[in-house]
Amino acid sequence: MTGHQLSVSEVEAVAREAHARQTDKAGRPYVEHLAAVAEGVRVRGGDDGQIAAAWLHDAIEDGALSAAWLADAALPQRVKDMVLAVTKRPGEALTSYTARILATPGALLVKEADLAHNADPVRLAVLDAAVRTRLTAKYAQVRGLLGLPGGEPPLDRTFSANPESR
Repeated sequence: MTGHQLSVSEVEAVAREAHARQTDKAGRPYVEHLAAVAEGVRVRGGDDGQIAAAWLHDAIEDGALSAAWLADAALPQRVKDMVLAVTKRPGEALTSYTARILATPGALLVKEADLAHNADPVRLAVLDAAVRTRLTAKYAQVRGLLGLPGGEPPLDRTFSANPESR
């Protein structure tokens, strides 16, 4: 018999603790992003492994947990592979990063949910214009490289909501 594997709720607790003191670019608790990505994976039909990977998707990249922790964690190898696939490495080209995501079963859905939350106009609206513009273009580029819809920068919402402002 194999040893105990961490459940999704146990992975969530680990992620919440690991990121407890972190905030996002807008100063919000970082765990809100993790919860949104996990929920995004769930509503897109993701399985428990993908939801667990969503909770951990930024843990190594942000230094909240170490690669050694992940290697030793009581998680299926598939979950570890997804986490490592979506972990951007310092100086890594976006083409290499996105190719790794596409080559790793299950990772694309995790990254899709991550990008969806990162590019949420409500979330971006609190950032200054230069950061908002840079991130919007970056997220659109990554979506394009992954073959996801919305690979083009979205139109300014004021234009679509008010045709007279064009």
